[in-house]
Amino acid sequence: MTATASKNAACPRHPLDQDATGVNRPGLYPNEMYHRIRETGTGVAEVIRPTGTGKLVTRYDDVKEVLRNQAVFSREAALDADDVGLEDTILGLDGERHAAVRNVVKALFTPRAVERHRSDVEMRAATRLKEMTGKGEPADLIEDFALPLALDTICDLLGLPQRDRARFRQWGEAFLAHTVVAGEEAQASSAAMAGYLAGLIEQRRQRPEPDLLGRIAVVGADLPAAQQIMLPIALVLGGWETTASSIGTFVQVLLTHPYEGYETAYAYLIDHPEMIPAAVTELTRMFSTTGADAMPRRVTRRVTLPSGAELQPGEIVIPSVDAGSYDPRVFPDPHRMIFDRPYNHHLSFGHGPHHCLGRHLGHLEIIVALGLLTRELPRLRLAVPSEDIPRRTGHAIKGVATLPVTWT
Repeated sequence: MTATASKNAACPRHPLDQDATGVNRPGLYPNEMYHRIRETGTGVAEVIRPTGTGKLVTRYDDVKEVLRNQAVFSREAALDADDVGLEDTILGLDGERHAAVRNVVKALFTPRAVERHRSDVEMRAATRLKEMTGKGEPADLIEDFALPLALDTICDLLGLPQRDRARFRQWGEAFLAHTVVAGEEAQASSAAMAGYLAGLIEQRRQRPEPDLLGRIAVVGADLPAAQQIMLPIALVLGGWETTASSIGTFVQVLLTHPYEGYETAYAYLIDHPEMIPAAVTELTRMFSTTGADAMPRRVTRRVTLPSGAELQPGEIVIPSVDAGSYDPRVFPDPHRMIFDRPYNHHLSFGHGPHHCLGRHLGHLEIIVALGLLTRELPRLRLAVPSEDIPRRTGHAIKGVATLPVTWT
């Protein structure tokens, strides 16, 4: 048997942060209902989604199993239940089809391969910070630093021309803001983005270049055309928006939360820069900005989860990485920020075949950004009260929309 939040309560709506109009308005922390569900029965609750009902899975071991076993929990079979069109992307394929697309570029995103880009990331970050501070205070840390840093990093790797990046960003925003942008606009943006990339890939096929688009054109030449086009779209949107939003969200947290006797965790990291990589891991566990809960699976055969919950063929399952990463069975005192947490195999980057391809690159960018900020701007602070910081709504990526800051 699965359990709802309470025996007599109506099924909650998912995402759990939806307002009366159906727009998702997530807060800084996961909705408290995730934690109530996780500690009720098996931690599996029936929820109402825009495309029908589904089973929300909240315990760490259950979430890992759903993410790991794509033979039983199929992404491809659940595309009709998606909130965002992910057909032909690595996020919407299973098995050999998924592996074929992923294998084209995965060697370029290993920890060793990513580490070779560290100096380039550091240079971009320093340039963007100098530009931001040169314009004077206050500044928007998202618009003036985090977004251009993340966008330039992934676009440079892909080989997207500098002159086209502003236009590509507009297309991407419309694609991701799926619940607040008119359907016609989103479809037009997707078509324009696809047509543009198809042209670039064909250029690379005729004149190969040592960039990701060149690799897709040559190594991925046998993939269906739609999969070739959607691969760079997934890389740009995932590697740009998620990273930028994480930088902004983590800075807000660091500037507003005390830590280890320091007034702020930001001040702690100024004195303990060696802790920044571990801090980024813990912040990613607690304040994930990914939209992974929006990627349901469909059950292909009867199965029992580690919690004992039984699922039937055809059911839609939503593995909640946010809830799983707060499971006290795995993370003692999960609501407390612990930078040196001894076991921190969180689920914010997913797990199994669909784990985030660009997780190492995003992790590096965030570490570089926080290291640079704490070193160069020790007096950095919010320019407005934390409760007035606007957050993204109706968007596939969570996090702060803007982050006004000052530093003198």
